[in-house]
Amino acid sequence: QVQLVESGGGMVQAGGSLRLSCTTSGRTFDNYALGWWRQAPGKVREFVAVITNMYNTYYEDSVEGRFTISRDPAKNAVHLQMNSLKPEDSAIYYCAAAGPYYYTYVPSSEHEFDSWGQGTQVTVSS
Repeated sequence: QVQLVESGGGMVQAGGSLRLSCTTSGRTFDNYALGWWRQAPGKVREFVAVITNMYNTYYEDSVEGRFTISRDPAKNAVHLQMNSLKPEDSAIYYCAAAGPYYYTYVPSSEHEFDSWGQGTQVTVSS
């Protein structure tokens, strides 16, 4: 059974920081891209960041320079360090996996991610 579980969400003031974590189980994700998506009330789920099997990272423009995605193969986990948080960052954050990939590829479409966590709430107050 493949499972992804997010943690680390919470409530912070604007300008603050949070570190989200996603632990995975059920398979080895070395050849998968691992990403973070978010969804605010009344809005569609949007791409936030992804880290590929080759450890390349890509970010949505609005979080570039503020968020950092990383992965820990030993723990089969992916993290999202969020700094300088803004109220518009408030959303449910989901981690997801896409793949496997045995070549250079960067998934960014929602349908390319087959495994999803249940999400963790991030609330940024002004």
